[in-house]
Amino acid sequence: MPEETTQTLPDPGELSYEQARDELVDVVRRLETGGTGLEEALALWERGEALADRCQVWLDGARERLDAARATGQE
Repeated sequence: MPEETTQTLPDPGELSYEQARDELVDVVRRLETGGTGLEEALALWERGEALADRCQVWLDGARERLDAARATGQE
């Protein structure tokens, strides 16, 4: 993921859960297959971390909504 490529990617904070998850799967695949230079591998790793954080935010929000719905249903 050369520098010019990372600059054209959307901010992870603007992605839906599905978009972030799909891109994260692609990042992991690219890292696992190797064949990238050190700079590109580091850029992929950093992008993957940001995408994983975004997915976690979505999942935490979903859990909070489910917990709130359960609490309301038990009253």
